[in-house]
Amino acid sequence: MSDTQIVWLNTETAAKRLGITTRTLYRFINEGGLPAYRMGRVIRVKQTDVDTFIERSRIEPGTLGHLYPDPVSTGGDDGGDDGDADADS
Repeated sequence: MSDTQIVWLNTETAAKRLGITTRTLYRFINEGGLPAYRMGRVIRVKQTDVDTFIERSRIEPGTLGHLYPDPVSTGGDDGGDDGDADADS
């Protein structure tokens, strides 16, 4: 038998540990992303499950390119008048 004791978190503490609202925590639980347990009328989350959820949520470098796509080319330097002070008037 293991000497490891389960550390249970209430939903408010688990949400604070994750830096999210309890509403978002309930959504993660409901969608199956975070295991939770109903004990009578209360919901509890294992601290180890929260820690595992945090590690699974880690963003790998190079995976956020879709958030900042390459700027659309505006034609570059076409030699046209762009309002520089050196333009003859």
